[in-house]
Amino acid sequence: MTQVIIADHHPIIQEGLMHILAYDDYEIVDTVTDGDDLHKAISDTSPSMVILEIDLPHLKGISSIKNLKKEFPGLRVLIFSCHPEEMYALSAIKAGAQGYVDKTADIDTVRNAIEQVRRGGIYINEKLVEMLSKAENNGRNLAYKYKRLSSREIEVLNMLSAGKRNKDIAESLDINEKTVSTYKTRLLKKLDAGSLAELIQQARLLQTSDL
Repeated sequence: MTQVIIADHHPIIQEGLMHILAYDDYEIVDTVTDGDDLHKAISDTSPSMVILEIDLPHLKGISSIKNLKKEFPGLRVLIFSCHPEEMYALSAIKAGAQGYVDKTADIDTVRNAIEQVRRGGIYINEKLVEMLSKAENNGRNLAYKYKRLSSREIEVLNMLSAGKRNKDIAESLDINEKTVSTYKTRLLKKLDAGSLAELIQQARLLQTSDL
């Protein structure tokens, strides 16, 4: 029996995942709706897997995955998020997650992802695998450039593309505004963007790309 914690602040998502897992060899040991409760739930129940929304309130995005994996090294983490895989999956896997599924995925895809992570594998969708393959064969490909970004750089990029100001980004990531400006400079250089507008355009292109 695989013990699972579902961490999502939307009741309909929690119910849907419970329904999917009810037909397999899984036990839901806890559900949480807040990042502040997640650590305690893992400590109390020692689950094999957490199905996690990285937009959970009071959770510091992808950086929280690193912290969870450091403290609970045997824990398997599957991200089930509203954010497109093209924007976050690579960073999540790099941070220690075993899989990433977009909430627009169908039930069979979600079930397959959970099962693959349960068996100790890594799950990302075929479209993203193809995108990475093309990126490896073309150093100028935008996806290749994106792959070179750090987890924190990706978080800053996503917040910029969402229209967040430096002050908002600094408060959200618990860093100062000068550091945010430094990240913006790095992003402009790494993505060969000539302006903030072009940088944001590239970020949005990654969200909708068919590569």
